[in-house]
Parts: sequence; C-alpha cells; structure tokens
Amino acid sequence: MKNKLDTLLLLIAAFVVVSLTGCIDDEISNSPSDILTFSTDTVKFDTVITSQGTPTKQFLVYNKGKKALNISSIKVVGESKGHFFLNVDGVKGNEFHDIEVRGNDSIFVFVESRLDPTNQDEPEYLEDNIEFVTNGVTQKVAVTAWGQDVIILNDTTLSEATHLSSRKPYLIYGTLTVDSLVDVTIDPGATLLFHDKASLLVRGKLTAKGTHDEPITLRGDRLDHVVGEIGYDIMSGQWDGVYFDYGSYDNELSHVIMRGNTRGMQVYSKDMTHRSLHLLNCVLHNATFLTLLGENAWIDAEGTEFSDAGIYVAYFIGGKLGFVNCTFANYYLFAAIEGPLVNLVTLNEDGTLAMFDGHFDNCIFYGNTSELNVDALDGMNVIMRNCLLKSTGEDDACFINCVWDADPKFYTEREEYIFDYRLRNESDAIARGDRSYCPEWARYDRYGVDRFASEGHDIGAYVWVPAPVEE
Repeated sequence: MKNKLDTLLLLIAAFVVVSLTGCIDDEISNSPSDILTFSTDTVKFDTVITSQGTPTKQFLVYNKGKKALNISSIKVVGESKGHFFLNVDGVKGNEFHDIEVRGNDSIFVFVESRLDPTNQDEPEYLEDNIEFVTNGVTQKVAVTAWGQDVIILNDTTLSEATHLSSRKPYLIYGTLTVDSLVDVTIDPGATLLFHDKASLLVRGKLTAKGTHDEPITLRGDRLDHVVGEIGYDIMSGQWDGVYFDYGSYDNELSHVIMRGNTRGMQVYSKDMTHRSLHLLNCVLHNATFLTLLGENAWIDAEGTEFSDAGIYVAYFIGGKLGFVNCTFANYYLFAAIEGPLVNLVTLNEDGTLAMFDGHFDNCIFYGNTSELNVDALDGMNVIMRNCLLKSTGEDDACFINCVWDADPKFYTEREEYIFDYRLRNESDAIARGDRSYCPEWARYDRYGVDRFASEGHDIGAYVWVPAPVEE
C-alpha cells in the first residue's frame, strides 16, 4: 500500500511541475515583427569632464511578447565609438551576442562614459548609439554627452602672480593654495570645479571680479543630475570650502557664485584695521555647516546672498562688519537647521574678549530658523538699520527703523527644489529700505537691476522686478 501511495505522490508532483512549466513559453520567436522596446530612447550624460569616468546610467530593455527573444548583437556604434561602455544584465563588455530575454521580461543595460580630450575650450557635443539586432531588425538607443576639457590642478601652490582665465574650467584636487605675498586674479566667466574634499586656501591676495553677464563660479565637479532633471547644484557637501588665512588682506570678490560645499567661506584675521574681504553681488549658497565665517576680521559685503546651511548661514567671532543690501536666508534641504541665521560670538577660543564694530543695513533675515542667537547685539557695537526680520519685535538702540514680523515673499519653493531669493510682488521688503546706506558701487544688483531707479529702496540683495499679475 505504501508503494502505491508513493507512486501516486510522485505522479501528482510530476503533473504539478509540468503544469507550472507549461505556463512559461521558452520557445524563441524568429519573427521580425517581434522586437524590443526600451524605457528611454536617449541616455543623456549632460556635461562630462574629459579623461574622467562618469557615474553609471541605466535603462531597461523589454520583451513584451509571449515568446522569448534572442538579441543576436548589442554594441555601441557611431563616430565616437569607444567613449561609451556597456554592462548588460550584470556583465561588462564592449559587444554582446545571443542575449536571451524571456517573454514578458526585461534586462538592464548600464552605460558608462570616459571621453577623450576634445582639444578645444568649449564643450563638444558627442553622440553614439547602442545598437540592438533582433531577428534581423536593428533598433537603437542614442547615447549623448557634452565633453568638456579642463585644466587640472592637483594640490597646487601658486607661488607667483597668476591669472586663472575663463578659457576652460579648472578641476581642483586637494588644496589650491595662493601663497603668501602672491596676487592671484580670477577672470570674469571663469569656473573652478572642486573635487570631493578639495579647497581653496588664500594666504596672499585674491581678486575675483565677475560681471552679471559673466559671473565666476566655484562649485563641485559633479555636473550630472542627482535624479531626473534635478542637478547636483542642490547638493551640499560636494567639496570643502574657501579659506582666507591670517595675513591675507584686500581680497576683492564680485559676482562670484559659490555653492555646494561643506564649510563655506572662512576669513581669519588678527587685525581689524586692515580689510580682509570685500564681497559685491556674490552668492554663498548651500553649505553643510555655514556659508560664511569671520574671526576678528574686517568684512564688507553689498548685494550678496548668504543662503542655506545646516547650522548657521553666517558666524562671526568679533570683527568689523559692514553688510548693506544683503539677504540672509535659510531653507536648508538636507537636515534640521541647528542654529540661527547669524551667530555673533564675543569670546575667542582662548577665552579673551572678541570685539565687534558692525552694521547691517537694508538686509533681510528670514527662513526656517531664528534670525540671531539669544542676546545678540547686547553689549556689542553692532546695529541693524532698515532690516526685515521674521520675528515680532520693536526698535531700540540696536534695531533702527526695522521691518518686524514681515515676509519677503521669496520665489523659493523648497519642496520643488527652487531656491530663488528674489522678491515677489507682495513682498514686505519692497521700498522699505534707506537708499542713503547703499554706496554708488552697489547701485546695480547681481542681475544688473538698478536699485536707484525707483523712488523707494528695496531691502535685500535683489531689486524687486514687478511680475505680471495673474487675472
């Protein structure tokens, strides 16, 4: 009886296996009408630094038919053959043959790029195709990139007067050092790309004067997208920062856009009678810790945006400070903000008293945190005149003609990854400033808009430009 039962169970098991496998059609179609479909028609690498590897892109290859398909050939074809490399379903290679895709199934294709130097200053557009041949039918997925040559500086010290031109970007590894007693000039339109943990250390003097048409850019070297159409511009912590060391004076920066770093711009000094840094129409944006630090330094800034940091937007240990028509804003994206917008500290690290002499005029202080540290300005020689603040308060000897409990109504939409600190039509900053505080050289904002063109003077780094009213 037991033998009969065992035989019956074996027959049932065999029947189940045959039934299940019968649902999968392993027959391979030879019909030219059975072809592949793809999750995209173009793999885009945007701007690629030549001679450098790229992140990996991917797409899916579908067989939407019931029968299996045999892809007889997969390879990259085109004039720039060899710039793009493949990984098909986990196997690397330049060319693949007899790749089977079962019915109603798919495979991944991964693409990497390493472009040869173009030997030209401007980016060069490159396009190849990934060719699939199935049942005699050829299908293609385009692969595109802009190849950009760069000048590589690897732990470089500039020990003599140097011009960094706008001819092609500079790619910086390690630390780029401006040596003591050396003057370095960055030309309008120049771009400095910093690799992971790279920094700029200034011991001498730096002059970086861009224009609103040709700003100077300091940013990380990731030129691709984080996801979809969202670029790496939104990411902090891509590189270290810029440091002005003790003994570095008379540094002039205008129309400089600095973003995506860890420690921002840091200025160290022991002499408040000699100006360390002057900023005009600059942007210091999106830092892991802070965008600006000053230690006993004379720092002036007009028309400059300090925005988005994980701890402070600005941090000062003493110093002579002059900020006019600046915007301090914080909608930091990647963590809860730990400190106020601006932190003023009266003690040096050695416990000695840090002295202040400062003014903030026509400035905006606004964001997802408090404006100042508790008891800020108490006992300091620092005043705020015609500034806009989020807090409810009232004027006194330190706050003069300020706009309290107000909203600048930025165009910023944090949830949409839009960080635009210009003013909407309904902004409380419009025509609430005092023109007498703004020097002639700061008459035009970063976009070239005239601050003096209207009767009222707007608060903040940007002049209000009326937007069309929606009906």
